[in-house]
Amino acid sequence: MNFLDAVYNAGVVGAGGAGFPTHLKMTKEVGTFIVNGAECEPLLEVDKFLMREKTYELIKGMEIIAGNLKAARVVLGLKKKYKVEIKKLSETIKELDSNVELFLMDNFYPAGDEQIMVKDITGKSIPAGGIPLDVDTVVSNVGTVINVYEAIEEKPVTKKYVSVLGEVNNPVMLEVPIGTSFEECIKRAGGVKIKNYAVIEGGPMMGKIVHRDELAEKAVIKTTGALIILPEDHYVIKRKERPEAHILNESRAACIQCRMCTDMCPRYLIGHKLRPHRVMRAMGMGEQDEEILKEALICCECNVCELFACPMGISPKSTNTYLKGVFREKGVRYDGNKEIPSEHEMRDYRKIPVNRLIARLNLSRYYNNKVADLQELKADKVKIFLSQHIGKPAVPLVKEGDRVIEGQRIAEVGREEFGANIHASINGVVTKVEKSYIEIDGMV
Repeated sequence: MNFLDAVYNAGVVGAGGAGFPTHLKMTKEVGTFIVNGAECEPLLEVDKFLMREKTYELIKGMEIIAGNLKAARVVLGLKKKYKVEIKKLSETIKELDSNVELFLMDNFYPAGDEQIMVKDITGKSIPAGGIPLDVDTVVSNVGTVINVYEAIEEKPVTKKYVSVLGEVNNPVMLEVPIGTSFEECIKRAGGVKIKNYAVIEGGPMMGKIVHRDELAEKAVIKTTGALIILPEDHYVIKRKERPEAHILNESRAACIQCRMCTDMCPRYLIGHKLRPHRVMRAMGMGEQDEEILKEALICCECNVCELFACPMGISPKSTNTYLKGVFREKGVRYDGNKEIPSEHEMRDYRKIPVNRLIARLNLSRYYNNKVADLQELKADKVKIFLSQHIGKPAVPLVKEGDRVIEGQRIAEVGREEFGANIHASINGVVTKVEKSYIEIDGMV
């Protein structure tokens, strides 16, 4: 079986982002292959854990992928502060006589953003609206690379590493079957310490709110990396829950055009023509300058403008997200300058130290909290969603009453289709096959 077929069969997708199908991402030869180990968001722990505990699989996986891509340069980007991980990785690279190089980054946000990492490692900015291939590069996440290594060993993606932290009794790193409910994950962390709380799936900057009444139904998918439990009146929660109408009214009424959102924007600083203050002005003045408004399409939604830069506490990122939806409905895509841009001369001075960001977000009490050693959670029931990736949902191959075993393909997409195969994560009986998910009961 060749490399791409193995990755397709295993259902590998980007483990740290939107879930791009990996077998479609690695079809072209490139000069540079980068693995992102910088753990972009504050409080996240999974990539650090994998770099410590799955070091061999990571380095071998990088070599396998680089060989398929014919990449001359193979780079793992991570932060200088990861002393333990750097030591372990360096030892493994030496033992394997590997050509993998470590690129050490400062502790700033968003160091782990794909385009920021490409800029820092290659010296080239990806064109606005472009992808790493535009600068002869492919980027993958640490977890993705390890899943590729296991795919070559004919092991499909059935497990996920998830950190559970914040207002829980025992912050913990879990290995869970895909489809495990968020409720079960939080129980394994000793439960919640406070009465009124909300959950962020992902990091505090870009993660999504999950409410208490959703925890039993929401389940771990291939891209889940963290569950952060915070008081429901916490600054981050309140900012993320503001109604769209309120956000847009504020944008029209309260923006003072200080341009801090633009001056601190990571995309603007690598040379992209994204000027959130201009977008806000166009919205506030009711301007119909579509070329200005279309700049919202290249916003990466890192939330620097909204949660760090804006002195008025308004929401440029959410405004950009709203405009993206408007343009998506119209079928409008970004068609700006595709030339490789030059970075802003002040970029190095405007990188946001993570410690300062943590303080601004009022998350200091959770930062550097010890996360317990890995625990394996064996779920009795799983709810496996058919769309755990960008693209087409997988089509079920099983029916209610079928007995399945862990690793069995239960839903699939065509080899050339934009999607990924789905596998049973536990042994059991299929109890539901719905349009969006399959349920398996391991107790039957």
